[in-house]
Amino acid sequence: MEQIISAVTAVSNWLWGYPMLVLIVGGGFFLTVRLGFFQFVYFPYIMRQTFGSMLKKIDGEGSVSPFAAATTALASTIGASNIIGVPVAIAFGGPGAVLWMWATALIGSATKFTEVVLGLYYREKNSEGYYVGGPMYYLSKGLKNKRLGSSMAFTYAFGTMVVIFFSVAAQSVSATQTVEVLGVAPWLAGVSLMLLVGVVVFGGITRIASVTEKLVPFMAVLYILGSLGVIAANAAQIPAVFVLIFKSAFSGSAAAGGFAGAGIAAAMRWGIARGTYSSEAGMGSAPIAHSAATTDHAVRQGFWGIFEVTVSAIIICTMTALVVLTSGVWTKVGTANAAAMPSIAFQSVLGERFGGGVVSVCMLLFVLSTVIVIIYYGEKQAEYLFGTFFSKMVKFGYIAAIFLGAVGGLEFIFQFLDFVLGITVIPNIVGLLMMSGKAAELKKEFFSDPRYYLKDTAKCQHEEAKILIGNEE
Repeated sequence: MEQIISAVTAVSNWLWGYPMLVLIVGGGFFLTVRLGFFQFVYFPYIMRQTFGSMLKKIDGEGSVSPFAAATTALASTIGASNIIGVPVAIAFGGPGAVLWMWATALIGSATKFTEVVLGLYYREKNSEGYYVGGPMYYLSKGLKNKRLGSSMAFTYAFGTMVVIFFSVAAQSVSATQTVEVLGVAPWLAGVSLMLLVGVVVFGGITRIASVTEKLVPFMAVLYILGSLGVIAANAAQIPAVFVLIFKSAFSGSAAAGGFAGAGIAAAMRWGIARGTYSSEAGMGSAPIAHSAATTDHAVRQGFWGIFEVTVSAIIICTMTALVVLTSGVWTKVGTANAAAMPSIAFQSVLGERFGGGVVSVCMLLFVLSTVIVIIYYGEKQAEYLFGTFFSKMVKFGYIAAIFLGAVGGLEFIFQFLDFVLGITVIPNIVGLLMMSGKAAELKKEFFSDPRYYLKDTAKCQHEEAKILIGNEE
């Protein structure tokens, strides 16, 4: 067994090194070009349609509001890795990793947009009357070679259904460790989390969306406010930090204090990895949540995919990066304890108890929201493969995984997690590239039709619309 685990770990480390990063980032760049760099050209308009239209009612068909669908997807995107992943990237890649993180997220937003658009376009109603969609639907229905599409869809759905069981357990470990420092026994933490998550997930997508559209803004704002407090206390360092980020991205970082130094290649590798993981572009998870949204056009909901990347990979991860860099803890804490950097920075400004408490609460909320949503994702894979009855049974297995993760016993299985995840991501990315023409077609349709583009945009100048539509033609 040890030899098998070692072999799988070695393959996983190789797969999630340069091969997967090249596939995901290269795929994102291809889609950016194929879509005419639209995430940059239309960025102000996209922000008006998302940040500026959160509470607006959208006509069309769907099961939940566009904002609720977006926060549901964000609940899994904004996780503990937004707090601990960024300092790890800085610890191994230096401050320059932050710039490559931003660049990767911006390129990856084209991938996220394409996933969501295809998810909406190929979605369907299940036997209970709810809209369902995701990679398994657009792979099986959108590819011209139906046999290939069905095989890719099955691979994605089955792999994701399995990997989520262990993802839930892994998230439970993080939650248990967070509250264990407060004196809460692991088994009690596991049972409590089981009950809390169970109440939400057994209420279906409408209850999940109702919870996440309140929980996600709260936990995001709490973390951002705490981060701004730390950054404000070190405001004098902000200009120097931005100079350091840009300089280090292209020249590497010299050793400083506990930081051992890093070259350009390390900055790129760790920054690109963090930008990829924090945006989840190409993972195929976001369209599963977005497919339930009420909308009049698939492209309009696709804008919310870019909204997710902006919030998670640009805003939240940047807050963490600035907290770590302006406070100087990145030079004082060694790589072995890099995950503790945000907590140490918060405590240095907000006090040991309050500062550490803010980080712990945010970690717990991030984990809770992630577990709720990935269970829904796993349920949808089971529904696609075996029907709605089996999908309900699978939820009991996922709930049990929470307790198993809390009390231990699944650690050796976690070694297989990245390997199986890689197997599911590959067919999704390949499918997106093969169907990029359909995404480009839908984008052109949206921006060429005033019924969609000018809808609910009273502040949008007509001449601007004419210019943009003219560019598309």
